[in-house]
Amino acid sequence: MAARRRRTAAGAAVKAGELALAAPQVVAHRLARMALAGPVLSARDRQEFTGMVLEKQRAFVESWAAMSAEAMKLAASPWTAWWTPARLQSAALRIADRGLAPVHGKAVANAKRLRRTRLK
Repeated sequence: MAARRRRTAAGAAVKAGELALAAPQVVAHRLARMALAGPVLSARDRQEFTGMVLEKQRAFVESWAAMSAEAMKLAASPWTAWWTPARLQSAALRIADRGLAPVHGKAVANAKRLRRTRLK
């Protein structure tokens, strides 16, 4: 049990760290792109800015669905009555890890993609 909790905690920490590095890169690239785009957007800019909004909505829904599914799975467990503080911590880490996965995946993928994309 302790080894699995460490793996879950380490996985969540790695995801959080990668997200902390990827998100500012994506924001900086997109803000620069918005500043350079001007009032009349090109088709490429329109596609990027529309996708930016839609991907956030999708990641949010996927995140909440994953966390809800994990919480329901834990609540339906026959061991719920015997939860100890260690079990509660492990459950919270699994829920957070599942919720972070969609946001992490999209932000890291965007950072990689935008690194190769010219601003103008």
